Amino acid sequence: MNTHLTEARHTAPAVDPRPVYARATAQAAAVIAAVRPEHLTGPTPCAEFDVRTLLSHTVGGTLRIAVIGEGGDGLAVRPFVDGVADDAWPRAYAEARTRVLAAWEPDERLTAPVRVPWGEVPGHAGLSGYVMELVAHTWDLNEALGRPVELDGDLAEFALFAAHRALPDPERDENTPFAAARDVAEDADAYARLAAWLGRAPLAAGA
Repeated sequence: MNTHLTEARHTAPAVDPRPVYARATAQAAAVIAAVRPEHLTGPTPCAEFDVRTLLSHTVGGTLRIAVIGEGGDGLAVRPFVDGVADDAWPRAYAEARTRVLAAWEPDERLTAPVRVPWGEVPGHAGLSGYVMELVAHTWDLNEALGRPVELDGDLAEFALFAAHRALPDPERDENTPFAAARDVAEDADAYARLAAWLGRAPLAAGA
């Protein structure tokens, strides 16, 4: 297991999440590259999103955390993008990915307070939350496409730790953008446990 991520799970409040987030963006890019136009209207484990909407949200959410990293009001950024051609999603994500990684490069971003959808937190906590979101949506997309990419289990472990910190209660109200946690097998892998904690299930299981 990657030593950096193992330490991150035990020291998440102070860890530098930027290398983890960079790896998560590389993984997301690999899955997005596997999308074909015929996939775009297919279902995903996010019941309210088809593949196109999930891509729109992934790019939009990346732009939102980029603006936050730049010191702007990310909550004023709509977490969806419009007008992307069917074959242009990899390019749209590559542009957003480049922007977000540059925005978070200054060390002071980790300690500066930032406003994110769940409140005002230090930068490292805000970016860790977006690791959780990106890794979860990458799993959603990979499931929707028939699992073309072997996903990085260490990223799921980090995201699961962040998910338990952000969402400690398995029951969720209507103001929480995740459904109640689902049951999961004791021997389930990190992605299955992450998905279950966020209220998702594989498409094959009827989600």
